[in-house]
Amino acid sequence: MRIIDAHIHYFPDAHFDLLAGLAGHENTEAHLREVYARHGIRHSVVMGNRTLDISTHQYPDFLSYCVGLDSTYQWSRNLPEAYDRVEAHLKWERCVGIKLYPGYNPFSVDDPVNFPLFELAMAYKKPVAVHTGATAGTRAQLKLAHPLTLDAAATAFPQVQFVMCHFGNPWVVDAAAVLNKNPNVSADLSGMLEGTLDMAAFFREREGYVHHLQTWLQYLGAYDRIMYGTDWPLVNIPNYIEFVSQLIPPKYHDWVFFDNANRIYRLGLD
Repeated sequence: MRIIDAHIHYFPDAHFDLLAGLAGHENTEAHLREVYARHGIRHSVVMGNRTLDISTHQYPDFLSYCVGLDSTYQWSRNLPEAYDRVEAHLKWERCVGIKLYPGYNPFSVDDPVNFPLFELAMAYKKPVAVHTGATAGTRAQLKLAHPLTLDAAATAFPQVQFVMCHFGNPWVVDAAAVLNKNPNVSADLSGMLEGTLDMAAFFREREGYVHHLQTWLQYLGAYDRIMYGTDWPLVNIPNYIEFVSQLIPPKYHDWVFFDNANRIYRLGLD
């Protein structure tokens, strides 16, 4: 099976090294290449962190990226220069979209501060990926990352392709409603597990959680807009392939594991 991981983080950082180790991996290019080759992972999309400097977004050939505006980059309503810097990324083929971090940033995705970014995404025909759902740590604001906030943005900008990261988890019912209403919203299934797990025990002990996800994915039925993603280095890669394989009916595996991300992020892979 061919796989595109539509949501990873790739950054030389001691904290990321620790997370990778807890998940049974190493935060290195060589390790990723080896694991990817073993599991049929052809490509990944990096969700950018911490800087808008193009010089820090030099990735291996099997990685594309979304330029990210997260809380560690102090952009705000008073920094219009951020939009110019984002546009410089979007002009580059390796940059396949924009990543926003509502909740970590003190405004929701439908705040007008983001509208110039949506205009850029529309002009360059590249998606806007949006953090939705639970957040790491205690300083972020959950209400700003609720998937329902994406409904207003998708309605106001119907020509922009939005990607709801993490399927809004744990608000998957609301996430399904947003995708059902808005054909310009897709979702990735990243960040729903963490670390290295005994998958047989997980499926037995967390049966209700798995069934809940399956139920609302089935209710939605939009398997042509759902993408495999992991949130690596948080997760163990073979664990996550097994997890998503259980969530998605086998007849849709090609779409979810490869075709949808290839189309939505315009990766041009064959």
